[in-house]
Amino acid sequence: MRRSSTALFLFLAFICCLSFDSFAQKTKNQLEQEKKENLRKIAEAERILNETADEKKATLGQLQALNQQINARESLIRSIGSEIKILDSEISDLRIVVNSLQNDLKHLKEEYAEQIYSSYKANRGNSKLMFLFSAQNFNQLLQRLKYLEQYADARRLQAEQIEVVAKELSEQRSRVEAKRTEQQTLLNQQVRESRKLASSKKKQSELVAQLTKKERELRKEVEDRKAANARLNTLIAKIIEDEVRKSSTASTAEAASSAELTRLFESKKNSLTWPVGSGFISSKFGKQPHPVLKRITVVNDGVGIQTEKDSPVKAVFDGEVTLIGTIQGKNNIVVIRHGDYLTVYARLKTINVKKGQRVKANDIIGEVFTDRDGISELEFQVYKGTTKLNPENWLALK
Repeated sequence: MRRSSTALFLFLAFICCLSFDSFAQKTKNQLEQEKKENLRKIAEAERILNETADEKKATLGQLQALNQQINARESLIRSIGSEIKILDSEISDLRIVVNSLQNDLKHLKEEYAEQIYSSYKANRGNSKLMFLFSAQNFNQLLQRLKYLEQYADARRLQAEQIEVVAKELSEQRSRVEAKRTEQQTLLNQQVRESRKLASSKKKQSELVAQLTKKERELRKEVEDRKAANARLNTLIAKIIEDEVRKSSTASTAEAASSAELTRLFESKKNSLTWPVGSGFISSKFGKQPHPVLKRITVVNDGVGIQTEKDSPVKAVFDGEVTLIGTIQGKNNIVVIRHGDYLTVYARLKTINVKKGQRVKANDIIGEVFTDRDGISELEFQVYKGTTKLNPENWLALK
């Protein structure tokens, strides 16, 4: 009974560990990818923060970069915590296997000792040959010979099982120790990141306090942005009006080409290339609370993407340049038509394209503008007809 129980337990333990390891490894691989992505975001925000910090004064750009870094670090700590929980579960399961193997090994050794002792008592003063030749007939001799062979096989199998269980026990103990080491490494990393997070949050509080003292200046910035938005909206409304007029006189071939470009653009929802190589969403679409001023909201017709100084700005999709120009508060702007859709790129330092030029996705159309506070922030908008769309629903996840 013990032999079949041992074999069954080892088989089930192997299958359970294999299944759990496969699931845990898949989950840990996902968490590892999240950690790498968060570390990339932290490093990216640090570079951008260092650029704005060079100006030696508190700015919204610094606060936005710091907020991005804090969010990424909090996400990193959560990922580490999830990995630690998985390891806790793995160690707990491995301990159950180790305890069961220890008990099984103990019973196997006890049974083996009993066999040896029983054999000794049975054979004391009697040899195996005497046991065989004392048989009353030839059939009994064969039966006794078969019994001795079976008994020898049983003892050999018991010894083999002891060896297998002992080896498995040693391997499982080694796995427990490896998991403990891995867990301790993660715990140390979590402590380091938590300390960095506390330091960043302290800087965040200090920065908000400094910016709060500049309320009058910040309110003026809000009003200036609102006026600049109105100027850009007027210009885009005129562009849309012109496009509608052109489409009414377009040839069948031109209409078909525009419809196909519209379809292709729509197929890229949630996967459009980013207009800059690095950076993060610093201001979200729609009505948003001001990051510092209480009870003040700002309305964004697109998103702000804070990036590194002198970053090239790229077209997010194939299209035709409909407008290039300059607007007070928005610097240089480029508008590209993609069938029924428009993408708008504002706050450019330079423009590399001309009106009417056809561009491909990732073609460089200009360079981002850096203001006197050291903030390099591209304003990016997406329209369908007169409807303003949330660019985050169109750009690839980053």
